[in-house]
Amino acid sequence: MSTTKSPVKFCRNCGTAVVNRVPDDGDTKVRAVCPSCNTIHYENPLNVVGTLPIWEDKVLLCKRNIEPRLGKWTLPAGFLEIGESLAEGAARETVEEAGAQFELEDLFAIMSVPRVGQIHIFYKARLMSDVFNPGFETQEAKLFAEHEIPWEEIAFKTVKETLSQFFEDRRQGVFKLHQTVIA
Repeated sequence: MSTTKSPVKFCRNCGTAVVNRVPDDGDTKVRAVCPSCNTIHYENPLNVVGTLPIWEDKVLLCKRNIEPRLGKWTLPAGFLEIGESLAEGAARETVEEAGAQFELEDLFAIMSVPRVGQIHIFYKARLMSDVFNPGFETQEAKLFAEHEIPWEEIAFKTVKETLSQFFEDRRQGVFKLHQTVIA
């Protein structure tokens, strides 16, 4: 049984201070429960969606203009919004961060990051142009061949893992769906 205390302090329905306890509905985890209206406040992972944009033998990376990891390189990605499908969110983030023209391709990587309560999901994307118009979250959008990747300047483990998986698949001549847990 989980004994983790929820960061939820007040009920989102009625505003009463919640209590951290195992709900009376047969659950086995400590949850934030409203003693007034009995609402159980579940906390679920956030979904980060993005693309692995490809132009010929190069991949597109974006230099972050925001924290966390300001000035580091990443794939265009961000949090999925309510009302979006995974593909719609990945496409939106690619437009917002890279200003890229592309065709979305197959789902490429799904990575669980339990430590921070996130799931990172990347699609392959075929770039239609090598001209980019990055938004305010990006200092620079640039194409890199494998040997040019600034590996020590990659912002996130999930991006480094996605890039590594892509280049390995390319060497093997077969692209597959990768499912990984990032510790």
